[in-house]
Amino acid sequence: MKKVVTFGEIMLRLTPPNWRRFSQASSFEVIYGGGESNVAVSLANYGIPTQFVTRLPNNDIGECALMEMRKRGVGTQHIARGGERLGIYFLEIGAVSRGSKVVYDRAHSAMSTIEKGMIDWETVFKDADWFHWTGITPAISQGAADACLEAIQMANKMGVTVSTDLNYRKKLWKYGKEPGEVMPDLVAGCDVILGNEEDAEKHFGLHPEGVDVTHGDSVDAKAYLSVLQQLMEMFPRSKKVITTLRGSISASHNTWSGVLWDGKTLFEAPTYQITHIVDRVGGGDSFMAGLIYGLLTYPNDDQQALNFAVAASCLKHTIYGDANLSTIAEVEKLLSGDASGRVAR
Repeated sequence: MKKVVTFGEIMLRLTPPNWRRFSQASSFEVIYGGGESNVAVSLANYGIPTQFVTRLPNNDIGECALMEMRKRGVGTQHIARGGERLGIYFLEIGAVSRGSKVVYDRAHSAMSTIEKGMIDWETVFKDADWFHWTGITPAISQGAADACLEAIQMANKMGVTVSTDLNYRKKLWKYGKEPGEVMPDLVAGCDVILGNEEDAEKHFGLHPEGVDVTHGDSVDAKAYLSVLQQLMEMFPRSKKVITTLRGSISASHNTWSGVLWDGKTLFEAPTYQITHIVDRVGGGDSFMAGLIYGLLTYPNDDQQALNFAVAASCLKHTIYGDANLSTIAEVEKLLSGDASGRVAR
């Protein structure tokens, strides 16, 4: 069985219930999640052995985050302990014409104070087949960026496939470095790259050539090809470059698809209409988890892997919380064309 390792920060998510605004909240619903932990949870849910690596504080809230990972079947034995606190983010879930809103409270978190040398990556990657990180991790702090680079270099040395979701987060790059100073060295070690046109522009200054990628509420899949080609040219180690295609009709109604470029062929997945979105946070993470599962399960069929990723992440939008808790059977049912949502008895 293939083993996947992910590395990043897990946070405490606090959300006002019932689509309320922050100013209306008298209570918050508690969820634990983060980009890389969400990927680990999805993969564990698909039966893939996973290890999530992070740094957690030695207090009750750190224990709660640890228990959440264990509850979902994610391996935690390589998690470092120490630091002051768990990072927090507040999420106000939007609806219709009002978009969702995120407020971060993660300064001085345990993960932000991680340093190179705190994780024994050679031990972590023993018997591992895949390592995944996102652009959120090096945005947190110099120490997190250094630890991430250390992990990528060891994974490359040990022959472990490396993937990244570029995930540009403007609010996080606050420690004195610009993304373009940090990200190229990390992405250079990646075999699989997921990123949209904003990620490519903000991290590397790449732009779509000659066309707009969006036309109103629709998304032109082929317009992304130039971005994918430029990313592959900039990072020649990469074997596959992928982007999700989201058309935002409203906060409650999106179109959803994706494309994959392998250097020769542009694969395009079917487009889904996602109406009455329950929770879109973690949509990209669920796509990445579905893609990793697909590439491991269908190693010679990129179209099938891409289709699985899009269907899996489509279902995530119907699930409250950061992580995708849909099953393989549910994804395969949607892939077969059954989107009826009928009660299973």
